[in-house]
Amino acid sequence: MSQRIFIGVAWPYANGSLHLGQIAGAYLPADIFARYHRLKGNEVLMVSGSDQHGTPITIKAGQEGKTPAEVTARYHQQFLESWQKLGISFDLFTNTGTENHAKVTQDIFLKLLEKGYIYKDTVSQPYCPQCQRFLPDRYVEGTCPHCHSAGARGDQCDDCGKPLNPEDLLEPRCRLCGGTPQFKDSEHFFLKLSYFQDKLAAWVGEQGHWRPNVYGLTQRYLKEGLKDRAITRDIDWGVPVPAKGFEDKRIYVWFEAVIGYLSASKEWAKAKGDEDGWRPFWRDKETKGYYFIGKDNIPFHTLIWPAMLMGYGGLNLPYDVPANEFLTIEGRKLSTSRNWAVWLPDYLSRYEPDPLRYLLSINMPEGGDTDFSWREFVRRNNDELVATYGNLVNRVLTFVYRNFDGRVPTYADMGATTNVPPLDSRDSELMDRAFAIYNHIYADDGPLSACHFKKAIMMAMTIAQEANRYLDEKSPWKIIKENREAAATSLYVAICVISRLKTALYPFLPFSSQQVHEYLGFEGRLQDYGWQPAPPPPGQKLLEPKPLFTKLEEKLVEEETARLGQAHA
Repeated sequence: MSQRIFIGVAWPYANGSLHLGQIAGAYLPADIFARYHRLKGNEVLMVSGSDQHGTPITIKAGQEGKTPAEVTARYHQQFLESWQKLGISFDLFTNTGTENHAKVTQDIFLKLLEKGYIYKDTVSQPYCPQCQRFLPDRYVEGTCPHCHSAGARGDQCDDCGKPLNPEDLLEPRCRLCGGTPQFKDSEHFFLKLSYFQDKLAAWVGEQGHWRPNVYGLTQRYLKEGLKDRAITRDIDWGVPVPAKGFEDKRIYVWFEAVIGYLSASKEWAKAKGDEDGWRPFWRDKETKGYYFIGKDNIPFHTLIWPAMLMGYGGLNLPYDVPANEFLTIEGRKLSTSRNWAVWLPDYLSRYEPDPLRYLLSINMPEGGDTDFSWREFVRRNNDELVATYGNLVNRVLTFVYRNFDGRVPTYADMGATTNVPPLDSRDSELMDRAFAIYNHIYADDGPLSACHFKKAIMMAMTIAQEANRYLDEKSPWKIIKENREAAATSLYVAICVISRLKTALYPFLPFSSQQVHEYLGFEGRLQDYGWQPAPPPPGQKLLEPKPLFTKLEEKLVEEETARLGQAHA
């Protein structure tokens, strides 16, 4: 029975290029999950977009002497190009600057206000006398009162993950001029998050399927007690506040960004000519909603967004928030300010997408932080993609293409007069083993369904390893002159396994899987054949195969490592 799956993916700030930490943390796992469910025949909606209203945008614009709109337009287009090249298959990747998003955000604001879940209060806000302006949270830096990190911001400490307010910081300073801010009274709207404490605690307690890091961190916040949070700010860039007297203020980005999941769903529905098409993904209780984010965004998706949904009413709460941990680079914490990062556009300008997708998948930070190194990238590419999987596909299909008239071995080649090729115990053992692993990967209770992507790709690679061992034993290239039928049979078995393997690896390696699909003589898109495709029939004409992957030179390790820390545009 088919399912309906909603996938919301973190909204990147449109103030800089995407880096591998973001890809490993949210975008690649979301894409793997979406491709898996589409192959299963489930109805999938995967949305995200550029966050155009965060203070990082205005900071970047100020640094470049440009308007925030100019900065966000440039990076939004770069994001779209990166998704296409890396194969991240959004149903819609939009941005928070649309009229639709403002309308949906204001609707939720007004409904929560009407129900009493939003209220006004006067608060003390940081004001820089030198700059003569109120300072949004990220314009204030200082020392974290919890872990004493010196680089905490007025909204959050990246080192300990605690959300903060500017007044919480020790030794606060203005990010623009370095001066010490004063605190002045300013009237703002607040979300009555404390009201939802008990409801959220009861709901979170039922989420036994969440990852331990997600469940544990969320329970920690609940134990400490939820506090009301300001949802407007003194700034002129963002979604206008639909309330008299607040014309010079805007809705806080943390409040409106999560609403993007809903506004993007409505935009997607309207674009396809069905304005109500979003409703089944948000109102049907059988629909499961998954939110793919980094661990620094966990409380916004397990507490704040659910509270907003509870308050609004009639919309599905998240089913799962499979947040990943962090990716370090060459053993060091990723730092965009110090350019200690591998930038996605830079990578894609020199290398193919699937090797990166492979390394980040098999090294995904699901249960703890993991490290990216160029040495490991080269090793995995050469030893696993080229020598194991690529070698399996290339040696089988090249040999068959050259020795069997460019076609899958026929029953005549295998000496059979029935529709079943003659298989010995070793043939059957490989087929049974490969298909059992494959079926487990794609099972409703298997690793892909449970968002255990690292486990799934490792299991898929065992199929390639076992097929290579089988071919070493059978040696069809050696025995073909003495026993053409036996060689043809083992090659046909290998082709059946390769055919299933291309589908097993498709969520992870969509580009090379499509290549194998075409080499095997199939037409159209692999994903249209479903997760249980028939193997290529005997006699099917093959496309002349070429190597799937390129062996990388060891020298690139030193070259790419040297790029780290250098200036980045």
